[in-house]
Parts: sequence; C-alpha cells; structure tokens
Amino acid sequence: MNRVLGAVVGIALVVAPLPAAAREPAGLAVTGWALDDASSALVRRNAEGLSTLSVAGVSINASGTGVTRPSSGARRLARSAHRQGLTAELLVGNYSDRLGDFDARAAHRLLSRSGRITAVARRLASYVAAGHWDGVNIDLELVRASDADGLVRLARALQRAMPATRTVTIDISASTSLSGYRQGGYDLAGLAGAVDVIKLMTYDQHGPGWSGAGPVGGLPWQRAALRTILRVVPARQVDLGVAGYGYTWPRRGVGRTVTVAQARRLVARDHARATWHARQGEWSARLGDGTRLWWSDHRSYRHRVALARRHHLHGLAVWRLGSADTLR
Repeated sequence: MNRVLGAVVGIALVVAPLPAAAREPAGLAVTGWALDDASSALVRRNAEGLSTLSVAGVSINASGTGVTRPSSGARRLARSAHRQGLTAELLVGNYSDRLGDFDARAAHRLLSRSGRITAVARRLASYVAAGHWDGVNIDLELVRASDADGLVRLARALQRAMPATRTVTIDISASTSLSGYRQGGYDLAGLAGAVDVIKLMTYDQHGPGWSGAGPVGGLPWQRAALRTILRVVPARQVDLGVAGYGYTWPRRGVGRTVTVAQARRLVARDHARATWHARQGEWSARLGDGTRLWWSDHRSYRHRVALARRHHLHGLAVWRLGSADTLR
C-alpha cells in the first residue's frame, strides 16, 4: 500500500466468479487495490484488466486485540467484484488515521501474542464467511524484525480458520537484499510456506518526506528486488507491485501524492514538458515554480507486465484503482 495514501479502512448471495483466465492479460493474474469508498462504476471500468479486487476494508485496533468490521462500502465492492466475475479479497491493515501512518506498535501488539493472532484470524474468517469474500489480504506494515515469526503465524492461523477454497495473500515492502527483508519483519521462506501469494510492493522507492525526487518504483530497482526475493520464493507465488500514482517535490514544504490524471493536469496547466525515462519506465517533469514530479502510468504498466512475464511471476498488483489509469 502506498505510504502517503495509506487506506483506513453485504451479506448477499453472489454470482460465482468467471474463470480467472477470462480476466488475465496473457496468463498473468492482476490484483487491483481499492479503498472502501470507491465506486462500483470504478470496478466496472477496470474489470476487463483485473482478476482480483482487494478492498482496504478492515484494520486491527491499536491494542492489537481485535479488528474492525468491514464497512458497508467494502461489502458493496465485494458484491460489485463478483458481479464482474472477479474474486474479492478483504484487506486487513494497520494504517491509523490518528497517526497518519501505519501503526507499528499495534502490529507488534498483535504479532507478539499467539492468543491475539488466533482471535484476530478467527474474526477475519467470520467476516470472510459472512460477506462471501474469496480470501484475506494481509497488509501489516512497519513490522518489527522480531515479529517475523508472528506474521507467519498469523498467515497460518488464517489458513486454518478458513475453508481451503479461500486464499491468504500478503503485501510486503520491497528490498534489494535478503537482510533488508529480514529487517522489515519478513521471513520469506516462512511466508512462502504459509500464504498463497506474496504481493511485492515494488513502489515508494522515492517519495516526499523520505527521499529526494526520483522514480516511484523504477525498473532497475524493481528488477533488483525481484532477483532477491526469487532466491527464496517461487516465482509462481509472487505478484509484482505497480504504482498507479505519482509524487511532487516542491522547492519549499513537503510534497504530496498525485493521481496519474492530476500529474498530467499539473504539467498541462503549467505548459511544462513531461519526459519519459525509458530506463526507469516512468515519467517526470519540472514545473515553473521548481516543483519536481515523477509518476507511473499505463505506459509504465506495460513495462511491468513485460517484467512479470520475463520472470514467470504469478501476476501483478496495482496500487490503486481510482488513482491509476484504467486497467485493460
């Protein structure tokens, strides 16, 4: 999940999903993440290019002892996904509106206690059953290295709590070294044995507040992160994360996240020139006031599709619908 746009996140008989191959570009599964207030029309517009909709619908509480209920918007989106023949995942995260960031302490409080892991897994499984979700997408970020075992236990507890037909996937921050994954709280071998798919968040390489201007997720960096994780995790279990947004770096103050459409409008209104960087597979521009922009659009996406094919990956995962160009 994008760190600046971190998400906070009906019970009805649903239409059985169409075969996944009907929605996959050249055999690649495609997940689109969506906020729980997204519209059903947005799902319809992107359905042709999707296999799975992952809805940021629930969050663990600050004490790590429980998880919020899926919002009505999340349940509506699950129904919309099924009507379009897509599978629907319920994303559970630790983003905090109060902090304006991911709550590392909440994640630790959950992952350091076996009883809490079991209780949260059972509660999530009950939400999946009641809402006819097809699985759970774990998006716990800023995990301590000491809680790597707890993250694996949570994935395994979810697998035990849900029917075998339901899936467990996990989002992990990209690194170009195995030690970086370990420091990020990821036991890659353990997670590969516990989840169905690992969604590698190969974006936020650069961003306002933590780096100077640069590609959101450049191709050389993505290739390095992939080479590293594929030393441990089978390619068939890995989805390549794709940015569908951009960032600004003003001369003064802190920059912000922009949608792809917003980035193009900023450039057009300023009569600036956008530059395509073939090596990075992204666009950049400099506005008249000195503001720098980098963004990733549909042209960038095509390069990530090619990268996923080259490595024989399971697929791709795009953050996020409503910010990215429409998927085809």
